[in-house]
Amino acid sequence: MPSTTAITVSQLSRLIGLPGAPVIIDVRTEEDYNADPRLLPASSRRDFKTVPTWASEFAGSRVAVVCQRGQKLSQGVAAWLRYEGIAAESLEGGFEAWRDAKGLLVHAGKMPPRDEKGRTVWVTRTRPKVDRIACPWLIRRFIDPSAVFLFVEAAEVSATAARFQAVPFDIDNVFWTHRGERCTFDTMIEEFGLESEALDRLAMIVRAADTASLDLVPQAAGFLAASLGLSRMFRDDLEQMEAGMLLYDAFYRWCRDATEETHNWPGKPS
Repeated sequence: MPSTTAITVSQLSRLIGLPGAPVIIDVRTEEDYNADPRLLPASSRRDFKTVPTWASEFAGSRVAVVCQRGQKLSQGVAAWLRYEGIAAESLEGGFEAWRDAKGLLVHAGKMPPRDEKGRTVWVTRTRPKVDRIACPWLIRRFIDPSAVFLFVEAAEVSATAARFQAVPFDIDNVFWTHRGERCTFDTMIEEFGLESEALDRLAMIVRAADTASLDLVPQAAGFLAASLGLSRMFRDDLEQMEAGMLLYDAFYRWCRDATEETHNWPGKPS
């Protein structure tokens, strides 16, 4: 009989990267984490011993709890969260089952430090078009759902990064930027270890649209047109970023689930 308090690897893998994905909490011991310091996408580390002090932070969220093997630590933390009225499940088989199933794992060593509220903070140039929306989407969906993004004049990115302990991206002479013909979105996928068929396909579309290489893939021209249209619709960069999230969500789902589907009129008779 299926468990009513656990989520399977296959079930969770279908939700990763989607806007409705559960919050993922990693409660592995330090020993287990240090043996393999990678994280499930968009997950955060918490100390299982102090769950009563932080449980309320997840009120209203759906939560998946991960320990090494899906046993006492994750089940206990999930049970405590449910006691607090939070919809929580443990990951069946834990980190080991996810790893053995070749699930996406983030290289935690590349994660920027978090601020006092547990958020990563990033800064880039104003008036984003493609790459500067693509990167926030990737970070929000696969790295840090609570990430903060600051948009400032190009000349002020480096100084703002230094003053506000933010990570600069998509400008010259920083780590998170273009490399050769590949754009910053490609760099983030590579450095965080997020290579997958769907993300690689999306990266090709982003790269083609961002580098005026529209002949790379047939979707690039339409993607660029939608991106430029969004940039004209909003004066506020943060509002544009939030609206652009839906565009990337849609293209990611196409890249993952719908590349073989076609549409024509009239439809085939049933």
